[in-house]
Amino acid sequence: MPPARTIGACMTRSPITVERSATMAHAFKIMVEHGFRHLPVVDGDRLVGLVSERELRVVENMKGIDSAFVTVGDFILEPPYAVGPETPVHDVALTMSQRKVGSAIVVDGDKVVGLFTTTDALRVLAELLAPSSNPT
Repeated sequence: MPPARTIGACMTRSPITVERSATMAHAFKIMVEHGFRHLPVVDGDRLVGLVSERELRVVENMKGIDSAFVTVGDFILEPPYAVGPETPVHDVALTMSQRKVGSAIVVDGDKVVGLFTTTDALRVLAELLAPSSNPT
């Protein structure tokens, strides 16, 4: 059996964040430029939320809403799923699947240090299932 992995070993390090006062249009521009689907929202260094590409697209298509004037902080509905870097990958993957969320924000205290997405989870799964890792 492979050794237990921590999220800290599998996460995308030092993710780009956006301030809660940033406009939705600015957040969407960052996502497009960098190819992201999830963007942690901070107030200074403190994690306060998460905005997804899906949410941004919904806002962009809402009548009467101009994403150039609406802030990401206006659309934070609930605290994001956040874990510490020592949390086992198994626990995070299980919780993500149960909650049907696409990412976990990795924090050290309140400071964002990484992001673990379904893409990262698939990479870990592929490594585990690689033919060279199967002793047959």
